[in-house]
Amino acid sequence: MKKPLLLFLLPLSIFFWFSCGVDKKETVEKKQLTGKDRNMFGHGIKRGLTKTTEGITDGYVMFAVPNSASVYLINRKGEVVHEWKGNYGVMGAYLSNDGSLIQNAHDPDFPVFAGGGETGRIQKISWDSNLLWDFEYANELYHAHHDFTVLPNGNILAIAWEAKTGAEALAAGRKPELIPKAGIWPDKIVEIEPQGERGGKVVWEWHMMDHLVQDYDAKKANYGNPADHPELLDFNVGKPVKPLITRDSMNTLRKLGKMAPWRNQTPENLGSDIYHFNAVKYNADLDQIAFSSPNLSEIFIIDHSTTTQEAAGHKGGRWGKGGDFLYRWGNPGNYRRGDSTNQVLHHQHDIRWIEKGKPGAGNLTVFNNDIPGRDSLNYSAVYEIAPPVNKPGAYVLEKGKAFGPAKPVWSYIASDTISFWSDFISGAHRMDNGHTFIDEGARGRFFEVNKEGEILWEFLNPYRGDIRKPNGDPIPPVPLTYTGFRATFIPASHPALANRKLEPLKPQPKPFVLPPPPVAKK
Repeated sequence: MKKPLLLFLLPLSIFFWFSCGVDKKETVEKKQLTGKDRNMFGHGIKRGLTKTTEGITDGYVMFAVPNSASVYLINRKGEVVHEWKGNYGVMGAYLSNDGSLIQNAHDPDFPVFAGGGETGRIQKISWDSNLLWDFEYANELYHAHHDFTVLPNGNILAIAWEAKTGAEALAAGRKPELIPKAGIWPDKIVEIEPQGERGGKVVWEWHMMDHLVQDYDAKKANYGNPADHPELLDFNVGKPVKPLITRDSMNTLRKLGKMAPWRNQTPENLGSDIYHFNAVKYNADLDQIAFSSPNLSEIFIIDHSTTTQEAAGHKGGRWGKGGDFLYRWGNPGNYRRGDSTNQVLHHQHDIRWIEKGKPGAGNLTVFNNDIPGRDSLNYSAVYEIAPPVNKPGAYVLEKGKAFGPAKPVWSYIASDTISFWSDFISGAHRMDNGHTFIDEGARGRFFEVNKEGEILWEFLNPYRGDIRKPNGDPIPPVPLTYTGFRATFIPASHPALANRKLEPLKPQPKPFVLPPPPVAKK
């Protein structure tokens, strides 16, 4: 029996702050040393609807309220017209045609894993906020995290960590200096068939550990030159593990705000989350899966038409490559066909295909979070890329070269470059009218841009929930006050909204106002 949300849920704000898998506080502090604080979290600025224009597409915006178990639907005037209420903190949600939500929620008592983005539960919530399905995928061996997607057959495609010992990592050819004492947590992708009110059956799976190459240990079966095998991942890409510290030192660093206070985090498992997948999407026409690894600064595409057995190998499926990569993009240095000057993605999030019927259909969009800029002022961008394919539809890779394209076919970057910046979470997707809807996650800023990059509509989330710590104390609202992992534009024609009376709630939810900072004692 799970404990109530308000007593045993990990602080949602802590999750968001560290959902990208690195110490972001330290990163922000370094950037602020320039003297140009860009207020990435949007403190002290106007919230709610800040811009609208005539002729924008009729529709709504759906987003999970930070530090809350609620998901809101707002109209184009910025008014809340519907609320789904769950029982645990929500990370992301997808709207079904019947008005229900499929959402991932934070399991309150998961063991072993730590690293940001921990969810562990996938749920179905009816339009009237009844819990229809509640599936836990979290134990000592695996843990669902960050993102999932709903397949046309109703199954769930989810990303998850799986625990591997140091001995298992060494046996697969990983260098000892890259293996934390507690082992590693490489990712896998599982297809879950919902069963009953709480059940789920894994009917297909793919494991990153099955698709590795390494040139460290010639005695291992996966020995080879990574440059000759772009369809595989170089198992020794990554930074050496930092020297082991004591628990007292770790607790001190936490108190100083220099280390994430993740649940289950220990000195022994620092660095175990080696790839940190943060997005997964499905293309039904191609029967392919796209996913994102911010730690690798690269996106990947694999074949879903395989059996589980074929997905573990290098042959089979529609494209004949088993579970090997069909395509990858963003950081060719990972397979030694480029260097840092060729890297185009930097800790990206939210990879997805542009859907049929929308301008750019078949291309990919991605939120590029943390692009190096001048004077250490990094910035964000949204890219649309067109992967090169041949007539049969296979991805093209020229011998000895990196996967294309050389540059995006479209991008959104702020006119001053640096004012648009969220170095973690965030996302973007194409709208029916050809515009692009963007979630600048750190600030909780949702906006619509046209092809020319003009902002046509903008809303900054003013809401925050009141999830408490286990002892009842409030969770500090700074810095992650209004953050949003995902926000989705829902067109008025969506089947879920048919024949529903979507009027502003009365009263409207109360906006959250930051309390004034405490007065320093003299």
